[in-house]
Order: sequence, then structure tokens, then C-alpha cells
Amino acid sequence: MIRRIREAYKRLTGKQKRSIWIGAAALGIGAILLVSQAPMALSAANTRQLPIYSVERDQKVVALSFDAAWGNEDTQTLIDILGKYDVKVTFFVVGSWVDKYPESVKALHDAGHEVMNHSNDHAHFNSLSADKIVENINACSDKIEAVTGTRPTLFRPPYGEYDDHVIAAVRSMGVEPIQWDVDSLDWKEISAGEIYKRVTSRVRAGSIVLFHNAALHTPEALEDIIRFLIAEGYEIVPISQLILPEPYTIDHTGRQFPG
Repeated sequence: MIRRIREAYKRLTGKQKRSIWIGAAALGIGAILLVSQAPMALSAANTRQLPIYSVERDQKVVALSFDAAWGNEDTQTLIDILGKYDVKVTFFVVGSWVDKYPESVKALHDAGHEVMNHSNDHAHFNSLSADKIVENINACSDKIEAVTGTRPTLFRPPYGEYDDHVIAAVRSMGVEPIQWDVDSLDWKEISAGEIYKRVTSRVRAGSIVLFHNAALHTPEALEDIIRFLIAEGYEIVPISQLILPEPYTIDHTGRQFPG
């Protein structure tokens, strides 16, 4: 077979031979580039910093979370609804909200809910340096700890915005950044029925659900959502009881897995 190839090659014209060599050279260069770039692509994927959006859990367990940055008119109503079903959840509060409503922060803590960090002033963290991020988070945590006696271990970026340097700065503090995989969209002032449908159609084991404490129809929707989850066999826990301890991995969707 090799001899036949050699004989066929000898019969080619000079122009045909040059075409073959040019094509072979191009293929070789392409292969080199592919091999050299593949580790770079893999490295970039491996070093990407992601918060936790959801958790891989065998049990039917979920976490409900509420962001508190502005209004406060429904906070006690939410506490009463959650208390009716003995459900504990996580509230992410802004430092300026703590300044305005320390009695509500204490009420949340006294009712057994987690009071966690949502920044000091709801800034765009992508535009802050690592030092400013640490300073901002500490300022909010100081305020929460002064009211509750407990320092937050979880952080939710304002606006859900983050990049690698934000997540790296947060984790350098020993704080876990948290997002969500089920968005109620209650802040859009959609109806209670729409909130209920969005949450119940998307929730799964290990989900983190996002609500807001001052959204118009959240109290109206919340009780039916809790009833649905209980009927479906879900246990509702605070986020710190949902997430996994180290070692763990996080996939490209932000889902946390055991290490």
C-alpha cells in the first residue's frame, strides 16, 4: 500500500505536489493551534467563579429567600404566614434597611429566620474594587450583628450582578455568595396567581426561590406556595441548611454538588 502511494506521488506534477504540501502544512498548523488552545479554554472554564444557584440534594428539600432593600410594610405579615406553618427562611437585608428598620431585623431573627447580607447600600458590585467589596459587606454585617448578635455567613449580590472578582472577594471573607434558580418575579407586581404558577412549576429538590419582602402580591401568594410544597413532600429550610459544606463543586449552571 505504501509503495503504491509513493508511485502515485511520483507521477504528480510539481504544482500538484506543492498543493499537497500546502494542505498538509495547513492541517498541521490547525492541529497545533487546537491542541495549544484547548488547555486555555479548559483553564478558563475551571477558574470561572460562580455563586450557588441551587444544590444537588437527594431529599425533597428547598429554601425560600426574601430580599429586603426598601419597603417594610409586609415584613410582619410574612413573619406571621411563615410562623403559621413553622417554616424558617432566609432574608437578605441591605445595611441601609437595617438602619431604618432595626425592629424588623430583630423580629426576623427572633422568629428563627436567617438574616443575611445583601450589601450595605445596594451598590453595583462589579464596579467596586475587591477592597471596597469587603468593606461594603463588612459594614452591612456589622449592622446585622449589632441587632441580632449573629454575623451573616451568606451574601446575595445586589441586582444579582457579579463577576469573577466579586465572587472571589466574597469567598475570601469566608462568606458564601448565593443566587437563586427559581425567580418569583414578584417585584414586577405580577398577580398572586402568576407568582404561584411560576414558583410551583419550576421548583425542584435543592431549589433556592427568590421573593422580596415588599412586593405587592407576595404575601397573598406565599401561603398557597407553602401549602403546595408541603403537599408535595418538600421540607423548607433556611439556605445555610440547604447548601453543602466543603469540599464541593459547582457546575456551569451554579448547581452545588458534593466534592
